[in-house]
Amino acid sequence: MPLSKTTGMKKHLQNEEAKTKFKKLADEIRVCMFITNNSEDNHTRPMATIEVGDDSTLWFFTDVRSIKVEEVAEDNSVHLVYAHPGKESYMDVWGKAEVITDRQHVKDKWSPMVKAWFPNGVDDPNLSLLKVTPSDCYYWDSETGKMSAFMKIATAAVTGTDLNEGKEGTLNL
Repeated sequence: MPLSKTTGMKKHLQNEEAKTKFKKLADEIRVCMFITNNSEDNHTRPMATIEVGDDSTLWFFTDVRSIKVEEVAEDNSVHLVYAHPGKESYMDVWGKAEVITDRQHVKDKWSPMVKAWFPNGVDDPNLSLLKVTPSDCYYWDSETGKMSAFMKIATAAVTGTDLNEGKEGTLNL
């Protein structure tokens, strides 16, 4: 008996529902692959999201002397890839980045955890923020853990029913 497989339910979210899902995924996953472009190629590096604003703005700490700051100045289009394989949650975000050097913003977003990367603390003159305003977002979310997913696969295999692996869709913020 062949196993029929569906990729999950498409659920395109709008407005507050989209913002809530976006914030939940970014907060849970926290670390993304932050991709910048320059005239020659893409550069990818892991970065920890420090805050998701009410308007879905993403915030990251960075060193103002870093290559990513130069690349954002050249081309502010960025691509962020969030992946939490343990929860089988993923989010693909395209947006525009800008460098924020305002000392009050830096102080407002500071947390003691950041000191691991910036040992000179909140007053480090090279400490700045990257603000990313999302334009396009897509998500995949099984909304179950690996054990539940395994049980669903086993049940579908035994019964020959369709496997519904979760939800996916656009987030129109």
